Parts: sequence; structure tokens; C-alpha cells
Amino acid sequence: MIEINLLPRAGKKSGRRLGGAGLGSLASLASLADRVRDPFLAGAVAALVLGGAGVGALHFRLGSRAADLAVREQQAVQDSTRFTAILKEKRAAQAQRDSILRQVAIIRSIDNDRYVWSHIMEEVSRALPAYTWLTSLNQTSSVVSVAARPDSVAADSTRPAGADSLVAPPLTFRLVGQTVDIQAMTRFMKLLEASPFIQNVQVVRTDVAAADGKQVTEFQLDAQYEIPAPSAIRLVPVTLSVR
Repeated sequence: MIEINLLPRAGKKSGRRLGGAGLGSLASLASLADRVRDPFLAGAVAALVLGGAGVGALHFRLGSRAADLAVREQQAVQDSTRFTAILKEKRAAQAQRDSILRQVAIIRSIDNDRYVWSHIMEEVSRALPAYTWLTSLNQTSSVVSVAARPDSVAADSTRPAGADSLVAPPLTFRLVGQTVDIQAMTRFMKLLEASPFIQNVQVVRTDVAAADGKQVTEFQLDAQYEIPAPSAIRLVPVTLSVR
């Protein structure tokens, strides 16, 4: 069988076309290789690549940090809400405690002071010698109420009994009396000074006066109440008979 190629130039043209395209690709690659050999271009490309990698790493790091901060913020908000309730309860408990301590301090102060004048009058009566009598017994120090004392002192439960006298001025009083014997007044002062409830007995003045047609010595004495030692106080139970 005889085959006749009616298009003999088609194969050659296609081969030529393929050969031309391959040569163009190789030429472009060679041109790119020549350009890459330029140090400035290579540095620019490397800087671009490194910058992109740095931006990507920074973006990833900032995203991770933002997520961590969001979690910490949520936890801090929850803790703040919980601690706010706890602090509110603590302040309420402290206010209730301070109120109770003030009430206890007031009761303690009243209890410590209610027998002061009883002790003073008993000691004065016991020390009063014969042929000597009193005409007046008055308090000379200012009267300080418990409500007027500072709350910090009233709320302090660690203060010992009788420590309120350190806040209030000491109780002082004046004795005015008459005697027919000047030596009796001296004995009276010594007996008062020896009492565990009275101290700082001093003579204010002495005058000669007439009483019932007789000459007597009128005297004025200033003294101060002293908080006695616990051993000087004797507690006696009180019993009441019920009929």
C-alpha cells in the first residue's frame, strides 16, 4: 500500500513552533536567573520574605495573647463579682461587731462606775474621827458621759476594767467640814490617804468659825478617787429571802 502525505509541511511547522516555545521559556528562565544574580534584588526579595514571615508570626502571637487576655479578663470579672459579695458581708459583720462592742463597753463602764461613790462615802465615814463632822461632799471634776467618749475607745474590747478612767478625767471631790481639834483634821487626812479608794488628799483652806457659840475650825479638803487593786475588793454574795 502506498501512503501519500498531502500536508508535508504541517509537521515541520508544529515542530518548529514547539521548538520556538521551548527556547522562549528557557530564555525567560535564563533572564530571571540573571536578574536574581543582582544583589539588591536578592536582598529586596529576602527582606520581603522575612517581613512577611515576621508579620505572620506577630499576627499569630498577638492573636494568642488576645485570646489569653480575654480569658483572664473573664476570670477577673468573675472573681471581682464574687469578692464584692464577700467584702459586703465582711463589712456588715464588722459593723455588727463594732455595735456590739460599743454596747458592751457602755455596760462595762456603767458597771465599773456604779459603786464609786459608795466606796468613797464608806471610806470617808470610816476615816472621820470623833468631834469632826462634814457639811458637804461634792464632785469637782467634770462629768463625762459614756456616749461622749470616742467610739474607738468604746469599741476596744481588749482594754482592762477601769481603763476608761484613762480617757475620762479622774474623779475629784471636795470635803467641807468642821472640827473642834486641829489634830483631828490631820488624822482624818492620813486615814483618807491610807484608803485604797482615795488618794492625793490636800488641804485647800482652814478658817476659824463659830458653831453653836463655840469656836471650831472649818476646813476644805480636795481628794481624788483611786482605782483600787483587785486584791482590795471583796465580793460578797447577796441573798434575798423570799417569803
